[in-house]
Amino acid sequence: MDKFVLQQQVLERLAEDLRQAEQAVRAAHETATHEENIAENKYDTLGLEAAYLATGQARRAEAIRQALVHWRQFHPRPYDASKGIQLGALVCLVDADDKQQQLFLGPGGGSMQLVSGAQSVQVISSEAPLGRAMLGKCEGDEVSIQVASIRQQFEVLRVD
Repeated sequence: MDKFVLQQQVLERLAEDLRQAEQAVRAAHETATHEENIAENKYDTLGLEAAYLATGQARRAEAIRQALVHWRQFHPRPYDASKGIQLGALVCLVDADDKQQQLFLGPGGGSMQLVSGAQSVQVISSEAPLGRAMLGKCEGDEVSIQVASIRQQFEVLRVD
């Protein structure tokens, strides 16, 4: 599996998300400023609600722009066993039920499911609980995280 192909898929998905978010910002802004939505009394809040929505959508668009910057500057490196799992690693984990999952550890803002060939790959950041728990681990090591009251344990099967 090619990490650079995965990175390009993330960039394409983020670019599409940004396009949709910017479109949502424009629509919410138009609704908020349309003359028909001027409040006639204190209970007439459509314009105000649309303004809040436009603000939230603008924040979302800015977060996606920042994620795009980080993913464009990101250069996945080959796995170095002496350092263990680092940003850019492609990791195969197996759980107690022998269920395997492929994870691509990348910068923040790119959490998504990708498909490479016939395989599904989950992109996570090193800030996610599982991403943090994997940092520095090597093939054969155990990784565990606490989710609510449940402790999940995995074994690192492969790292690329």
